[in-house]
Amino acid sequence: MTTSSVSAVRGAPTLQSYAAAKGALVSVTKGLAAEFGRHGIRANTIIPGWIRTEMTEGSFERPEVQEAILKRLPIRRWGTSEDFAGIAVYLASDASAYHTGDTLVVDGGYTTS
Repeated sequence: MTTSSVSAVRGAPTLQSYAAAKGALVSVTKGLAAEFGRHGIRANTIIPGWIRTEMTEGSFERPEVQEAILKRLPIRRWGTSEDFAGIAVYLASDASAYHTGDTLVVDGGYTTS
């Protein structure tokens, strides 16, 4: 399982290099799924949206950024690490034995707006 970014599927000014790296990660994961599936190895990518982490802490503390982000999130809140518990358990378990080569977006609806 790999973790990418909404930047892989949605443009962001001044972040082209970051987006390219995250997009490449999605492609590599799909290639791994195709190559190693016959050995029972699954590979999927999770794409998180705006999640409160050390990396986003600066944005989270700026009211103008907070407002700009929240108005584009249909769920109207930043994500937390807890928002990924279910999908991570699913992908790591036998419940996903036939699930590979996929990209799962967990972003509070950000990429739909």
